[in-house]
Amino acid sequence: MNDSPAVLSASLTAASVPDAGVVRGPAAAAGGKLAAILALDDFQRACRGSLPRMIYQYVAGGVETGSAMRNGQASYEDYGFTPRALIDTSRRHARTALFGQTYDAPFAIGPLGGAAFVAYRADIALARAARSSNIPMILSASSLIRLEDVIAANPNAWFQAYLAGDFTRIDRMLDRVEAAGYRNLVVTVDTPILGNREHNIRSGFSMPIRLTPKVMVQSATHPRWLLGVVGRTFLRHGSPHFENTEAERGPPMMSRALRNTVARDQLSWRHIEHIRKRWRGPLVIKGLISPRDTILARESGADGIILSNHGGRQLDHAMAPLRVLPEVAAHKGAMKVIVDGGIRRGTDVLKALALGADFTLLGRPFLFAASYAGQAGVERAVAILTEEIRRDMALLGVNTVTELDTSFVCDARPGVVVAPTGASGRA
Repeated sequence: MNDSPAVLSASLTAASVPDAGVVRGPAAAAGGKLAAILALDDFQRACRGSLPRMIYQYVAGGVETGSAMRNGQASYEDYGFTPRALIDTSRRHARTALFGQTYDAPFAIGPLGGAAFVAYRADIALARAARSSNIPMILSASSLIRLEDVIAANPNAWFQAYLAGDFTRIDRMLDRVEAAGYRNLVVTVDTPILGNREHNIRSGFSMPIRLTPKVMVQSATHPRWLLGVVGRTFLRHGSPHFENTEAERGPPMMSRALRNTVARDQLSWRHIEHIRKRWRGPLVIKGLISPRDTILARESGADGIILSNHGGRQLDHAMAPLRVLPEVAAHKGAMKVIVDGGIRRGTDVLKALALGADFTLLGRPFLFAASYAGQAGVERAVAILTEEIRRDMALLGVNTVTELDTSFVCDARPGVVVAPTGASGRA
């Protein structure tokens, strides 16, 4: 497919492309439209009309019936708090140590594939916001921006890899990531093949993107996205490519060439053991749900795992990560457990920590924030969630997140009584 589609020709010469309504800085943005954003969900609601339906659904949608995504969010309703009273919490803080570094909050920006086609240079905006906020940011292998450029913007960024079951390809990719200066490696293991995302077909989104009448109408009726993201990207950086799926540059996003989906279904624990021998920094396995796999990850030398059902975008009806967390935490040993999926509030973060997680991960809200107001939007999202956590810590009666354990939560489902069991085993 032509890398410079005709539908974009007018936008490529438009004088308004460089700005496209993007707010230029945290201070200016906070005094304007960001002042009305009070919760993470506000970003998604604000983007519903400004993004073409195909792009909005690409971010917001799940797989097939959407059960896995809904269950991930609903699982946090299963638990209620049992706060402590008359505790001096005037010295409280949300700082959390993870893999030898102390962060200002117990959550990270998760990997977001194709983010730069949703918001202009989104991975850079996410990386810079994470750096200024002192929280982790994980770059996706499916990024449209070179991993070398992202770590230049944030030297503490992590890298998430999609790897084929091929030792040679794995070694080449590890060499590139290590040479770039990444210390933390995340290997995603829940995508042997892509899930059945019917919403993409219904909305007109495809990979590569095809210029159907539906796509052209959606693009033309959303000029802020067409000019400010697509047109601006083509003008300043050329046709976007999948930059990081292999050691070599991947194909253009709008090309019919295949990405590195070949042989992903051959990836196995022996490849993880091989990676462990090669990789000198922290190794994290993302996409585990089964407690049995927690044990295998620990035995394979992983430093941490990310409990995740891929945001409900892979296997429909996959169990919500929070619901398996207590059993997983009981078998984690020295590994760190990070929980991904469904988190939208500070109370969600605190529930996960109380049930045994060491850290948490969010994706969609930060990408919607980047679409709404770039780096300033992401910083606003981080600030909102951090403030919710600090406020809720006072209401719970704790000064540090390490004080949380299962005595602070109980099962809130009707007819279910679960006695608090004390310390959850979080290190």
